[in-house]
Amino acid sequence: MRQLLLSIIICVLLAATTLQAQTPTAPVRPGVPPDPTTESSNKGEQLTGPHRYFSDVELVNQNGQKLRFYSDLLKDKIVIISSFMATCTSACPAKNSNLEKIQNFLGQRLGRDVFILSITVDPVIDTPARLKEYAKTYHAKPGWHFLSGKKENVDWALHKIGQYVANKEDHVNILVVGNEPTGLWKRSFALASPAELIKTVESVINDKPANPK
Repeated sequence: MRQLLLSIIICVLLAATTLQAQTPTAPVRPGVPPDPTTESSNKGEQLTGPHRYFSDVELVNQNGQKLRFYSDLLKDKIVIISSFMATCTSACPAKNSNLEKIQNFLGQRLGRDVFILSITVDPVIDTPARLKEYAKTYHAKPGWHFLSGKKENVDWALHKIGQYVANKEDHVNILVVGNEPTGLWKRSFALASPAELIKTVESVINDKPANPK
């Protein structure tokens, strides 16, 4: 009788566990934005590998060009990624001034195999039209994208590179420098001296694949 009762209890517990595993939604963790890839705009996409990790949410640059985060902005490229907001008057001007110096260092490589991605943390205010004017302040050349878009997409892209903040005033002063083909990613303090930042950028640019074809 005791064994029968124990078996019934185990069956009930297993049934409850199965039901919980089949629940399609789960509470969002603090500090993590909702995943927009579950929306209908991305329904049916089968993302694997880096596509799945970084996601392929749609962003919009200062020229109104719609760009997929992984497919158009990261894949097969070397990137320097920064978060900012156009209304910031403290760290962002210095950070973008450093990026302008990096842009000058890159020369013709900018827009060819190296790209600068400045992603706003305030896409509601920082529309593409506003960012187009803002980009002129730093003499942005082709290959330096100032990115906005739907808030949920922007938040998710920032989350994927560790730059998402729930409060826009808390945006971080970190540059993410990555060589997507080789898989080398580095972080640098965005307010460091331009010489130090350029040294990091060079090291990522010069990284070679472990098994070149």
